Amino acid sequence: MCSIVGLQGNFKGNDIIKMLKASRNRGPDSSGVWLDNIHENIALDEFEDENTYSIGFGHNLLSIYDLNDRVSKPQPVSNGNLTVVFNGELYNFYTMRNFLKKVGVEAEITSDSEVLLYLIDFYAKKLDLVKAIQSAIRLIDGDYAFAVFDGENLAIARDPLGVKPLFYAQNDNLKGFASSRQSLKEVGLTDINTLKPEHILFNWQDIAPAQPIYEKVFEGDVAKIEKMLRLSVLKRVEGLTDVGVIFSGGVDSSYLALLLKEISDNVPLKIKLYAVGAEGSKDVEAAIYASKFLNLDLEICNVTEDMVRQALPQVVKAIGDDNLMKVGVGLTTYFATKLVAKDGLKVAISGQGADELFGGYKRYLQSFVDGTLNYDLRVDMSNMYHVNLERDDACSMLNSVELRLPFLDKKLVELVLNIPDNKKIVSMHDDMRKSILRKLAFEGGLNYEIAYRPKKAAQYGTGIDKILRKKIVKDTDISQYL
Repeated sequence: MCSIVGLQGNFKGNDIIKMLKASRNRGPDSSGVWLDNIHENIALDEFEDENTYSIGFGHNLLSIYDLNDRVSKPQPVSNGNLTVVFNGELYNFYTMRNFLKKVGVEAEITSDSEVLLYLIDFYAKKLDLVKAIQSAIRLIDGDYAFAVFDGENLAIARDPLGVKPLFYAQNDNLKGFASSRQSLKEVGLTDINTLKPEHILFNWQDIAPAQPIYEKVFEGDVAKIEKMLRLSVLKRVEGLTDVGVIFSGGVDSSYLALLLKEISDNVPLKIKLYAVGAEGSKDVEAAIYASKFLNLDLEICNVTEDMVRQALPQVVKAIGDDNLMKVGVGLTTYFATKLVAKDGLKVAISGQGADELFGGYKRYLQSFVDGTLNYDLRVDMSNMYHVNLERDDACSMLNSVELRLPFLDKKLVELVLNIPDNKKIVSMHDDMRKSILRKLAFEGGLNYEIAYRPKKAAQYGTGIDKILRKKIVKDTDISQYL
């Protein structure tokens, strides 16, 4: 996870620096800019550039990989006329690097950003920039947002589910993009848009994908779900030695923790669970029980009213919304990832997306009765990027922690959206819901109490919503923090 920014129009080098300073929490390990040329490892508080430019990129790095053959490389990166700035992870890094070798690319490639750069470069020799990017996107597997400039054209793109954020804005004199809204506001760009998942913004004109993944229809095979979820978890921890799990003790996070533990039997991977809740909250009780069953270390953030009051300003500002439900969930993510960061970890696994994929919310019972469950799940999946994902990303990155979401693997999402409704909710009286996921978790090794624990939304299970509504909003207008 990193922060990417860019401007096109008439601006000073220091404007790019302002944008990077506003989002340095997203990547505190290194900063770089591309203006007339690339400047790596700059000190944001010391770098000065009052020169005027027509286009420029900036990057803040959260360094996760430090292996012999794969590193988190400072950016931007360039080759010939192409310059790329990239935020995210490519889970098929080694496959793509081998592909590039086979097609004759001789460059030494050690980072995800370089894989993307040389993939686009390979196709751009035969195709225009948009088609080159589309060809590269068809091959890569990951969560990402990136921008590329070929000397004439600027293109900005985002992953198929919108796991990584990307915003853009323009006025009469300036156009810009960034990983955070605040970066755009720093340079006076206020009419901010979100780039939709799998869309490409080419010279500031939106290009939609031919067919979004939530519109694909085929006959899904239930038997493939378990194997696909295992693979999704495995590739999200490849190359890591330590990982945290945002843990509530429910079926989603417990099943992911179980799969991680099985992976750790074969590779050196240390797993730690992180739970959040007020004293005596349901989530904390469930997390303690489940962690003992899994025999995994658990750390608990015991949330108090004072903690919520102290965290509110930055959380509300980060998510750009004062909706109490969003704030409650955002605070949960913030407190959990604060513990993760305190332990020196940079990556945490989250069960986000399971409810939208498998039919976990109570409102889906009515959808099942009405015969609209499959449609409603597809609509919710298509809207997750701005309903949940941008919120969680913003709150975790306040602590410089990258969230990885195994339930939002592209191939897994495509498959599960095409599983029959009655495998997810078995009847109008199915108060548990997520039937197929619970069955997989139970058969996979969780006990009945964990696999079939009733769903409780994070803000309620943690007790944070109660603190917000009964204590804080009585004397505080939280909209002041926007």
